[in-house]
Amino acid sequence: MLFAREVSDLVPGKALDVACGEGRNAIWLAEQGWDVIAIDFAKEGIAKAIRIADKKALTVNWIVSDIADIGQDLFDLVAVLFFHTDSVERQVWLPKIIDCVAPEGTFVYIGHDPSNIGGGVGEPQDPELLPSVDEITDRLKVFRVEHAKIVERNLEQESRHGTDVASVAIALDAVIRARRAS
Repeated sequence: MLFAREVSDLVPGKALDVACGEGRNAIWLAEQGWDVIAIDFAKEGIAKAIRIADKKALTVNWIVSDIADIGQDLFDLVAVLFFHTDSVERQVWLPKIIDCVAPEGTFVYIGHDPSNIGGGVGEPQDPELLPSVDEITDRLKVFRVEHAKIVERNLEQESRHGTDVASVAIALDAVIRARRAS
């Protein structure tokens, strides 16, 4: 898992999983000993995440809300994973999320890169929804960017032609990890 490789060397603390969906990454963080708050606007996704976490006897603070409404709590880790919105929406939520990173805390962003359109597989295919590495890193003024790169991620994709043959496909993802100054 790409996200696990990005954060496995961090000492568990307080984490925020932004736009957590069905909670896979929040649950993984909780399994690693993190104190996790996971937020998403989709009640159905959060409900599924709660069921999975409960089966594993894990505690995660699940919040159904728009991430633009996030409070100003501080976190040792803030993760934004495959949350694709247009630039107008990003101008609202991204600064708020970045401000939630505690001094010496880590910010991780993983999402499809604009080069994925035409060069990789996966949605979305609208370039307006895919920020570049530079767009994200330009917002990290008080951070030390540890790396900001485009990576190839192998995906197993079922054939869309009615066969049972699976093929390997590549997605091109932007991966950014930065540490906030103290």
